[in-house]
Amino acid sequence: MPRNLELHPDRLLPADPSVRGLARALYASVAGLPIVSPHGHTDPRWFAGNETFGNATDLLLVPDHYVFRMLYSQGLALEDLGVRNKAVDPRAAWRLFAQSYWLFRGTPSRMWLDWVFAEAFGMGVQLCAETADLYFDTITEMLGTDAFRPRALFDRYNIEVIATTESPLDTLEHHAAIRAENAREGGWQGRVITAYRPDPVIDPEYVDDHGGFQANLDLFSHLTGEDCRSWTGYLAAHRQRRAFFASMGATSTDHGHPTAATANLSASEAAALFGKVVAGTFTAAEAELFRAQMLTEMAGMSLDDGLVMQIHPGSFRNHNAQVFERFGRDKGADIPTRTDFVHALKPLLDKFGNERDLSIILFTLDESAYARELAPLAGHYPCLKLGPAWWFHDSPEGMKRFRQMTTETAGFYNTVGFNDDTRAFLSIPARHDVARRIDCGFLAQLVAEHRIEDWEAAELAQDLSYNLARKAYKL
Repeated sequence: MPRNLELHPDRLLPADPSVRGLARALYASVAGLPIVSPHGHTDPRWFAGNETFGNATDLLLVPDHYVFRMLYSQGLALEDLGVRNKAVDPRAAWRLFAQSYWLFRGTPSRMWLDWVFAEAFGMGVQLCAETADLYFDTITEMLGTDAFRPRALFDRYNIEVIATTESPLDTLEHHAAIRAENAREGGWQGRVITAYRPDPVIDPEYVDDHGGFQANLDLFSHLTGEDCRSWTGYLAAHRQRRAFFASMGATSTDHGHPTAATANLSASEAAALFGKVVAGTFTAAEAELFRAQMLTEMAGMSLDDGLVMQIHPGSFRNHNAQVFERFGRDKGADIPTRTDFVHALKPLLDKFGNERDLSIILFTLDESAYARELAPLAGHYPCLKLGPAWWFHDSPEGMKRFRQMTTETAGFYNTVGFNDDTRAFLSIPARHDVARRIDCGFLAQLVAEHRIEDWEAAELAQDLSYNLARKAYKL
């Protein structure tokens, strides 16, 4: 028998009644603030074309690696869920998801999805095998209406700005179309900006469906008119594309390196290393050294052009070799690794760490580094800020641990609020709601313990929910 789906108004707030009342009041003051989404992976073509999303499976199951990685871990085949398999019946894939929905009990995905089901689509019963077709038909029908087109949902959820993430090889035609729409009299005014993610032309070991790093270098040359197989031409190409991205609204760059390693080679040493990279004669250690040098080069460029630099290290990408070979990148097999920041960032910080006009936001998947390394670093160097709990730690417990382990050393104002870092569009308001509830609970506890005043908590709630992200990302 299907059970009712109800979202408790006090969900995620502290259990202690005296603290819960304080948290409830704080949350009420920020619940309706606009959403600033400064880093994520939604598709700009959604907002450029404003086409309907299709069916429930295409929107909520196939693109969401949080969802299908859990199902895969329990023995379901990715192709049966519609991953890289256009021949699968979307309803059949949805039924598989629905009959396994109990696997998500207690997970962030369950919270986000239940919010989407209840708040976005008005479902009043829980998803299960018995309600699979009801869900599929209801959601698919609603997705076909104008109210569920991308721009309408953007406006409905009070999104002030959203940043997508593109490679330097992207022509940004969808962003150009959005900007043209914004400029048209009576046109849609949603603000969608890009971010510069140069990994495909920075990582010598980068592999994709189009030939990987070496082929990407040639395309980089074609796009920029620079000789990207020479060190000077390669750096000039980055500067050119960064300027183009900035002209299309970008305020940030993003770097997803395996480690946080940086280097500070001389110009001749860097050119010689690049020669090995271009020739394909590099070792694994030299590939790591090149990535390290490029983080320092990118920091220097950020100091020149003002783009905020984000570093997302510490993920062993595509750990499952068979899944990668069959289904490609980003299929739920990226696994966190131990990450050193103190020694790894030292070359970059020796060169740029005291620059007040440089802004570098650090993320980690290694929570052991929060109190030991990241908070002390951000609590000292003017150029450093801490990104929020990310990816596997984008959860109530992860957010609490982040605040508990960083606030005492870095404070609140060396952090940058919240970003959702997702390609699951409808989960964005759900994720921001979770972050606001958790932060309000944390602040309420500080008030209850007489560590801050209630008016300070009210100001902090606004800052953590809205102001810090706008300031950190120059929005």
